[in-house]
Amino acid sequence: MNHKWIYFISVLLIALSGAPSGWTEPKPESKAPIITHAFAVGRGYYGYIWKIYVEAEDPDTDMLRVALVVDGPGYGHYPTDWIYLRPEYRKHFKGYIQWNTFSSKIGYMHEWTQITLKVSVLDKTGNESNAAVFPFVFESGIPDQYGYKLPAPFDQGESPRLGYVMIDLVDPLALY
Repeated sequence: MNHKWIYFISVLLIALSGAPSGWTEPKPESKAPIITHAFAVGRGYYGYIWKIYVEAEDPDTDMLRVALVVDGPGYGHYPTDWIYLRPEYRKHFKGYIQWNTFSSKIGYMHEWTQITLKVSVLDKTGNESNAAVFPFVFESGIPDQYGYKLPAPFDQGESPRLGYVMIDLVDPLALY
């Protein structure tokens, strides 16, 4: 058989066996969102309405959701809670996340129990921002619990509520 025919048949078999018929363009460089400012008080009674203030921006204008991770002594990490951002917050937002710290799983949180809340922002491609970490201690008897002064930039104008934390705490002492 002629070498030209062997070459032709080989090329034809390769083409029919699933060789790519097109190509993909390289993914443009994507940048992660950035939390620029964050604030929350560090203590309150069980049932306290805790407001966690966050400002974030994304040069790619594709922020999608806020991740909320709670860590508690004697329990560990709770499942991640998500707040999906409205379309007008995809490039920049400044607001607060509200957590009504009552839990349907317990009637009372022991005095001095400490939890830690980690907040980060993810964009549509999965890039995660830097994390803002907020320790919180359950403590009763704090005078004027809601009388704190907000730092800049949260003290300028109204800050909208971005969503709620929907994590039910458990009593770490009841686990034993």
